[in-house]
Amino acid sequence: MKSLTTDPAANPAAILYHRCTVDLKTGELRYTDVPCRNLEDVLGGFGRSFQDLAMRQIDNAYCDENPLIVNTGLLTGSTAMTALRTYFSGYSPIKGSKAGRPAAMWSTGSGKFGAKFKWTGLDELIFENRSEQPVYVLIKETVAGPQVELKPAEHLLGLSTHAKIMALQQEYPNAHFAAIGPAGENWQQNYMGAVALSTENQLKSKQDKCRFAGRGGMGSLMGYKNILALVAQSRDKLGKVSEAVKKVNLNVIKGGGSARLQPISRGGGGGTWAAYDVLQAFHAVPVNNFRPQGNAIPEKLFRENVEKEYDIKSEACYRCGITCHNNISEKGADGSKGEFLAKFDYEPLNLLGTNLGIHAAGEAARLIQLADNYGMDSISLGVTISYLLAYNERHPEKPILNGATFGDYEKIRELVIKAGEGELPEIGRGSMRLSQATGETGYAYHVKGLELPAYQPETNPGYAWAIAGGHMSMATYGLLTREGKSDLDSWVKGITQNKLHMVGFDMIGLCKFFDIANGIGTQMVVDCLKSEFNLEVSTDDIRAAVRRAFLRGLALELRQGYTKAEFCLPAEVSEDPNSHINLPNITSSEFIAQLEKRVWEIFEPELEGILD
Repeated sequence: MKSLTTDPAANPAAILYHRCTVDLKTGELRYTDVPCRNLEDVLGGFGRSFQDLAMRQIDNAYCDENPLIVNTGLLTGSTAMTALRTYFSGYSPIKGSKAGRPAAMWSTGSGKFGAKFKWTGLDELIFENRSEQPVYVLIKETVAGPQVELKPAEHLLGLSTHAKIMALQQEYPNAHFAAIGPAGENWQQNYMGAVALSTENQLKSKQDKCRFAGRGGMGSLMGYKNILALVAQSRDKLGKVSEAVKKVNLNVIKGGGSARLQPISRGGGGGTWAAYDVLQAFHAVPVNNFRPQGNAIPEKLFRENVEKEYDIKSEACYRCGITCHNNISEKGADGSKGEFLAKFDYEPLNLLGTNLGIHAAGEAARLIQLADNYGMDSISLGVTISYLLAYNERHPEKPILNGATFGDYEKIRELVIKAGEGELPEIGRGSMRLSQATGETGYAYHVKGLELPAYQPETNPGYAWAIAGGHMSMATYGLLTREGKSDLDSWVKGITQNKLHMVGFDMIGLCKFFDIANGIGTQMVVDCLKSEFNLEVSTDDIRAAVRRAFLRGLALELRQGYTKAEFCLPAEVSEDPNSHINLPNITSSEFIAQLEKRVWEIFEPELEGILD
């Protein structure tokens, strides 16, 4: 980016970002320095891309007019802790209104691809139309500036995400990669394709330790465009860490809500896996399609029980000190580490494990590994399969598909494989469409067409107003379980004020664990912007930009045909309350009706003209 001001909130047009627009049909490339429209543009990510998506009327995700936008945040590739994020935006194949129109969506992941992309000198890449032949895209640093090339990719067809990355590394050893798997290639039958992002651990170990931009089917949109992979080739350009950023980074590691994610050896809870322990205290760990049974069965996948049989190692993303995820490998009889199985994070472990009635760590790991290699969003995949299992449990006399039931590992594995290979559109197109086909929508756990993450909706009515992926764009998931808030005023305030600011991390290039407790509008972010770019931005400026971006996303949903009735939790939550969850009931019909009324009273006036 080029900065001709120190005050981007007052003078955003004095900051220009470097964009390349690629016409996949003709091969034409257009490079431009684009002046920012507002602070959202300056910060980047979905704050910028949603403004561009708002300029297009899209009725079908799989059309040439639907762009795929790849960009970074302002801090991506900087010395700030967790600044690694890449954003993929477009109109989603899987998330859509009942009117049949796709929702604007973004997906994001870490790894090192985002930093390499930024270091090429490019800030944004927009893909228009569709390539007739499979291609991969090379983005490279040159003495004349960033250069983009389209390369034939037939040799990558059919390979797993990991295999694609390994093949490309042979040709580009100093690069990092973003790749889709067979699910994205089979975009007609699979709407939940993910984008795998390479990591330093993966490239050095040759083990499939990708990070993923999974939500919303951006890998399927990439597949529709006939793009199989992106390659970012550049020198590493990390500058010296300033004293101000050193102080921030130390604070990120020791505080800001991330301390609990540290490895157990450092006094933390052992990464995101620790959510099992927290939620089980309330019997709120999702089991058998989000119906906890009030027993100890989720404890079979507690870390302390898994590590008796498997080798577990905590690892971090590039240059990150949080160390939030865990790699699980076989353990030899002598205690030595054996074959690598999968990377354990809470979401895939629960949704491809406990929530499917799978309580053996090895079986859950194999399902996670399959989902990763086929390149599918583990959340949408797991929740869609859990719906199928619940349907078959309710209809034992006439089950559908392969007749799989909870805990039937072999049949569940078959569902994953066939969905990944494009042979099972009933699963690949998501739970909303499958439940509409069966006529039983009440226990399909999605909101607005996007499957819920592994937190009971009984604990989080804020899901209804999240604009991308539930817990990743509306931080109300801990308002009841962690903060003990069950009164209406706290929930109205959480949804309409303080908890929506979590979404701002998907603008600026930082992982949410940078300061998950307080959101983006903190002095730590202000200090990083001053140190890295000499930009004077206040916490109020940042919070105002995040709010505008969030409201723009909400307005886009309404413009794409969502009715207020679709901003709701699955019907089963209110119609058949789960008595096993040991928490106050905040999803009764009465509570929800009052919550909806007050939330819309606040949001609606602010939505007027936001898309203008």
